[in-house]
Amino acid sequence: MHGDGEEPNDAASWSPIDSREWYAARDAVAALRDVLIAAGLHKDFPYLRADLNAFGQGLIELGRVSPQTAERLAELLRLAMGCPHGAGAHDAESAGDPRGRHNDGTQSEE
Repeated sequence: MHGDGEEPNDAASWSPIDSREWYAARDAVAALRDVLIAAGLHKDFPYLRADLNAFGQGLIELGRVSPQTAERLAELLRLAMGCPHGAGAHDAESAGDPRGRHNDGTQSEE
C-alpha cells in the first residue's frame, strides 16, 4: 500500500494510475467530455479516452468520427476562435498556435 514504508514502484510493478501524466490525461478527457456533452456531440466520440504511451506520456485518443462530426467540430472551433473570451482575449487571427503562428501559417513578429 502507498504510504506504509514500501519502496517506490520499479519498472516491473509500475502502474499508470500512479503517474502525474495519467491524471493530466484523465483531467483533459473529462474537460473535453464535458464540452462535447454541452455541444451535443458526446455520442459522436465513442472512442474518447485517456491513455499513456510506452514512454509514459499522456495522450488523448479521440478515435474515428464521421465526416459530419468532423465538419461540426470544425465549425464549432471556427466559432470559438471568433469569440472573445474575456479581458485580454486574442482575436481569431492570432489564436490557435502557441508558437506564435497565425491561422494562415505566417509567424508572429516579436
